[in-house]
Amino acid sequence: MDSFNLPHYTPSPTEVKCEVGKEGSFTINRLEVSQVNWNAYHGEFCPSDAHKDGGYNVAKLVRAVAEPLLVSHFGDGIIEEVFSRYQKIVADRMSRETTEFVNVTVSMTKRG
Repeated sequence: MDSFNLPHYTPSPTEVKCEVGKEGSFTINRLEVSQVNWNAYHGEFCPSDAHKDGGYNVAKLVRAVAEPLLVSHFGDGIIEEVFSRYQKIVADRMSRETTEFVNVTVSMTKRG
């Protein structure tokens, strides 16, 4: 796994505004930031929901994006093990702290 690097950078709203302004082709109509808890069931406990595992759900989400990249680099022989370990790591983190996805949503109009 040390030979695989997938950089990820999440810009701040200010950086998005700056880059759109520098590029010059668009006008920002609206920019919103929202946070979504990694655990889709956060604060909605029901005994029948006790089986729902936030680590599993997040691992599935990441797997949908990352699996093709990992398979093309390593082959498919390690994928189940990688995502099994990842699920445990995410579940552990979620048990110790509040985890959120931060979404920056931008509505733009192309300048004429």
